[in-house]
Amino acid sequence: PSRLGGPWLLSLLARLLLWGSPGAWASYLRRSSSCMPIPHRMALCYDIGYSEMRIPNLLEHETMTEVIQQSSSWLPLLARECHPDARIFLCSLFAPICLDRLIYPCRSLCEAVKRSCAPVMACYGYPWPEILNCNKFPADHELCIAAVSMDENSSSRRMPRASCKDCELEEASTAREILESLCANDFAVKIRILRKNTTTTISDFDLDPSKVEVLKHGPLLRTEIPARLQQWLDIDATCAHNIMRGTQAGVFVVSGEVQSDKVVVNKAYAWQKRNRNLHQAVRRWKHHRCPEQVG
Repeated sequence: PSRLGGPWLLSLLARLLLWGSPGAWASYLRRSSSCMPIPHRMALCYDIGYSEMRIPNLLEHETMTEVIQQSSSWLPLLARECHPDARIFLCSLFAPICLDRLIYPCRSLCEAVKRSCAPVMACYGYPWPEILNCNKFPADHELCIAAVSMDENSSSRRMPRASCKDCELEEASTAREILESLCANDFAVKIRILRKNTTTTISDFDLDPSKVEVLKHGPLLRTEIPARLQQWLDIDATCAHNIMRGTQAGVFVVSGEVQSDKVVVNKAYAWQKRNRNLHQAVRRWKHHRCPEQVG
């Protein structure tokens, strides 16, 4: 028997029991497809909450080799954490749960994932594929897999937009290189970031307003920097996640550019005792003159 788990799956099974017994279409599915274990090699959906899937799947992949190959191309998108239900949505199509009925994702689930993930795909030149056209999927009042991240407590929460940048902590190589980086960016600040929660797929982050040290404000007013940086934390979930590296709080020196209605962080350094080059650069910054200031 298949191993079942996860609140979204239990909810689906409850709806199935209320829906009634399977009809002719379910009988046809049993004859035309087969149930197979989800293999370890299918990283997208292995351990999703059930252990067997239907072949062919809902995307008309007829062999497990094809399923593994096609599904693996979506792993980089999941790594961007563009939507907490992206994996459930994709697995409902790549590895449909092995029940008497074929259960599609709800149209609203598709639309929610598309809103958050399509812009990230566009960053890399990939449009939202026609095979995932949300109009193909059933409305919410029909039997389908609904979003699980939008309960009554979180439905009004604005979904963070994943970053198009591969934002990672920089190695504090030399004080001179750090100073050159600070000069090259519009602004530079030393800040403390706090993780607000650990229960959702995408974490929320807060800026500690009492721990903001402005090194360079550039075109920004000093007074507006905390609000603009909090906006960055709110919308650039992937960048903040990568910088925090699973920690609950941390102090960082970040620098970046101002783009019309937002700020973009280009460089981030962890403020730690062992980063002597970073400490030296920040001490020297007060008296440092950038190349364009010389002459």
